[in-house]
Amino acid sequence: MRIAVFGTGGVGGYFGGRLAQTGNVEIIFIARGAQLQALREHGLSVESLEGDFMVQPVQATDDTTQVGPVDVILVAVKAWQVTEATRALQPLVGPNTVVVPLQNGVEAPAQLAGVLGDRHVLGGFCRIVSYISEPGRICQAGGDPYIAFGELDNRPSKRVETLLQAFAPAVGLTAEVPPNIMAAMWSKFLLISSWSGVGALTRVPVGIWRRVPETRQLWQQAMQEVLAVAQARDIDIGPETIQKSTSYVDGLPPQATASMQRDVLNGRPSELDTLSGGIFRLGQEVAVNTPVHEFIYHALLPLELKARGQIDTAA
Repeated sequence: MRIAVFGTGGVGGYFGGRLAQTGNVEIIFIARGAQLQALREHGLSVESLEGDFMVQPVQATDDTTQVGPVDVILVAVKAWQVTEATRALQPLVGPNTVVVPLQNGVEAPAQLAGVLGDRHVLGGFCRIVSYISEPGRICQAGGDPYIAFGELDNRPSKRVETLLQAFAPAVGLTAEVPPNIMAAMWSKFLLISSWSGVGALTRVPVGIWRRVPETRQLWQQAMQEVLAVAQARDIDIGPETIQKSTSYVDGLPPQATASMQRDVLNGRPSELDTLSGGIFRLGQEVAVNTPVHEFIYHALLPLELKARGQIDTAA
């Protein structure tokens, strides 16, 4: 099996690296800049709570036309990069290629299917706290690495089972096919949008804001809003999703931060529009008010526009 990992950051580097570690599949990392150079020269190094490892040599390129069609594409770019990425993905897609989006949010499958075709795209997501600590090196700093995927209509399929079998020998992660992939994606959406929004707004690690009663309550209200939007859109998740998300965040290392939070704090473009902005937008479509996410989105929007060069800071 040939698997292309499109985007070799904290997510793609970790899960792609674990697959490469098995030796059972051919992994091609699609990267660019200093990350690509480091991968070519020194391989991929992963520092992990599940055990450090290194993959060397690695196949890495920034030119998808040189790779040709693959069996599976793991799309691991940021959510706001998906639309642009679809053009670069096209040379990788053959008649039977399966595309698995791993973005935060719930809109990536439709964005990919709009260009690549419905039959190629699965639902998918992951849970992990990881980032590039330096070119060629990934740090997994928290969470139990987890990846899930499935047909968007939830039917059993050979291609999903084959991909699950490819992950089976990998250590340091759990791979799963949920009974309802869209419900599972919305459950992750509830978790990550609320954690990311409160973290970016407060600008402190999770260990601080989850202990302060006022910000803890804000976080709980944010999750309630996502649940209300999901239920209005006939997504099959219930109040237990909030309980599970609360337990997950309470179990994170105190220093943990969400990727959106790190991007906002470092002045980089972030997934604000996909997360709190996405909840606000998707709620408006079904007449559900989301005041916490609306506030987070609007409060952080100037920083987002500045990071994207869309606002004149000298004015």
